Amino acid sequence: MTETPTSGSVSLGMPRLPAPAYPDDVRARLEEDAKAIIDRYPGSRSALLPMLHLVQSEEGHVTRTGMQFCADMLGLTTAEVTAVATFYTMYRRKPSGDYQVGVCTNTLCAVMGGDAIFEELKEHLGVGNGETTEDGAITLEHIECNAACDFAPVVMVNWEFFDNQTPESAKKMVDDLRAGRTVEPTRGAPLCTFKETARILAGFPDERPGAVAATGGAGPASLVGLRLAKGEAPQHTRIVHPRGEAAGQEGE
Repeated sequence: MTETPTSGSVSLGMPRLPAPAYPDDVRARLEEDAKAIIDRYPGSRSALLPMLHLVQSEEGHVTRTGMQFCADMLGLTTAEVTAVATFYTMYRRKPSGDYQVGVCTNTLCAVMGGDAIFEELKEHLGVGNGETTEDGAITLEHIECNAACDFAPVVMVNWEFFDNQTPESAKKMVDDLRAGRTVEPTRGAPLCTFKETARILAGFPDERPGAVAATGGAGPASLVGLRLAKGEAPQHTRIVHPRGEAAGQEGE
């Protein structure tokens, strides 16, 4: 006769096995990179954030093996590393796509069309928030403010900007990514894969021709306060029209 567990009982199961180690050649390569990162800081534990990007660049997400590696290199416990890896959303905890497509659904982008873009991309790709397409190309997620409100609604791919998007332009963009066609961000460096992006975020140079020179500034509304702080005279053209005033009346 099998005893039925009571409602208050807890099944502990088998203890979790230690994380598997990296292959020797991979570990040797990562150790060299890790030492270069650690040397930038007066205290080794300060290197944890870029170290997590480093191990993420190896497998596309932060694995238990990666966290154990960070702990070993920095003299930390795996609990300390896990606490950081689970706090920041830029660290992925499960396999994800080559391209992280994030739709801003914070207030301004949402009302300007971000919510509609996100809903249509979910249907178009057949995935939910934080899920990856079957071909491993796209991970879709909604994200918080990207400080690009001048260009709302904004979509980011591997942290590069795609400004003033519509559902149609966003769907074409993900289709092009899945088909291997070249996709150019509105501002910033050319796209690279998520693993390559993670290595750059770990602090290693982006050696692609022209990538460092590629840039893009903030919009005019975002820069008004900066100009005023520098003592520059405000422009006569209003950024936001007072209610009831036509655009043609600016500066009169």
